[in-house]
Amino acid sequence: MKEIISTEDVTQLVDAFYSKVLKDVDLAPFFTKLDLGMHLPKMVHFWSFVLLDEPGYTTNVVEKHLNMPLEHKHFERWLALFHETIDELFEGEKVTLAKQRAAVIGWTIESKIQK
Repeated sequence: MKEIISTEDVTQLVDAFYSKVLKDVDLAPFFTKLDLGMHLPKMVHFWSFVLLDEPGYTTNVVEKHLNMPLEHKHFERWLALFHETIDELFEGEKVTLAKQRAAVIGWTIESKIQK
């Protein structure tokens, strides 16, 4: 296994993760009306910003999720699939960083929705 060092690695992670999400009974319904051709490149850009310090990502991730009917189980499942996917593909410091950032992002969004 290898370290996450490039946008190509991030693309591999995002593609593999979303292939699992889209098959997941709890998470897939949130993506039925989403244009994945537009969404996946944004996710690659986001995770490249988070993991590789690539500049230019300015979208408010929390705001994008505020009106979604998300529950605690959705955040748990999202994080479990993220961990599963990244552990299957990569190793190293960026894996640890990705898991930490994903947990913080999930917690932040969930705490804003639960007000």
